[in-house]
Amino acid sequence: MSSSRPMSTTTTTTLTTAFSLLPDDVIRAHILPRLDGCSLAAVGCATPELSSLSSDHQLWSHICHSTWPSTATPRIRHLISSFPDGARSFFSLSFPLLSPNPHPPSPSSCCSLPDQLISAVDIFYRGKCMFSNVQETETVTGWFRCSPFRIDLLTPKESVPTPIRRPSHDDTCKDLYADLELSWIVMDPTGGRAVNVSSFRPVSVERHWLSGEVHVRYAAVVEGHVMCSVEVTCVGGGPGGGLVLHVTEACLKMEDVDGAHLNGKDSLVILQRVLEGKRGSLCKKGGMEGRVEEGRRRYLEYLERKRERRERVLRREGRLDNMCVGIGVFLFVGIIYLLCFSSSR
Repeated sequence: MSSSRPMSTTTTTTLTTAFSLLPDDVIRAHILPRLDGCSLAAVGCATPELSSLSSDHQLWSHICHSTWPSTATPRIRHLISSFPDGARSFFSLSFPLLSPNPHPPSPSSCCSLPDQLISAVDIFYRGKCMFSNVQETETVTGWFRCSPFRIDLLTPKESVPTPIRRPSHDDTCKDLYADLELSWIVMDPTGGRAVNVSSFRPVSVERHWLSGEVHVRYAAVVEGHVMCSVEVTCVGGGPGGGLVLHVTEACLKMEDVDGAHLNGKDSLVILQRVLEGKRGSLCKKGGMEGRVEEGRRRYLEYLERKRERRERVLRREGRLDNMCVGIGVFLFVGIIYLLCFSSSR
């Protein structure tokens, strides 16, 4: 068995020299289009010549459309073209995992909230896109800003058939952790900014014991105490419940560590900071699996903080209850004593 050894400096230099001898047309037409976004970004850092070749707008547009089919719609195409570096900027903003610590709020954050949010959503099953949609949400009405923040992808009467077989027991749902992937990109069309608020793969999959509904959650934690949660509900479709699942609900919500849903205005303030904030590394160590594991780790840490906070609240309420009971007993005994003392006289 041959052991793998790192290439020497001489070998690396030889390969780089040989690659540089290839015509630009060959590199542009036959090599770079075969790379994914992370690989293309890494290649662009190698030499000035490759940096120029890998900055082609059509190349990055193809990568965006193949990664997120929803970006191929005319509305999103036009929006992406308004970004500073076009599709390349859009990819660098939308692909990395959401940073848990966005930039501190600027003084004008509450005064320059987005007037509109555009959601580009893609759902994949075993690597194949089974549903894409673009949702535009107005955010200026008082009803939106005062009500709990919620963006629904489907109307109550809509459903999307899937190739997923209806699970007969809870163990079958475990396959969805690896098979069912989702991307939810939120864009501010005025500011030319975008962010992916999904964990890409589920952080939890639960099957209701009575109705058989399968609830899948994707989550991104920001600021340590706020969670962007995408909840997907799948039910059996067709006569008699059907043998395959249909997606009947897909919505984006935001909640705090106490489990309370944030209203539209508070959610917009946080989204504003997230859109303006930094992102994780584009070419993160471990690739997609590393991103998924980090997102799940943040979610578990969020649940732990939520549990600890709930226990502190319960302990504080318990102490107050004991204090109230003690005061009540003291007053009761005092009244009995006074009544007995008065009757003895």
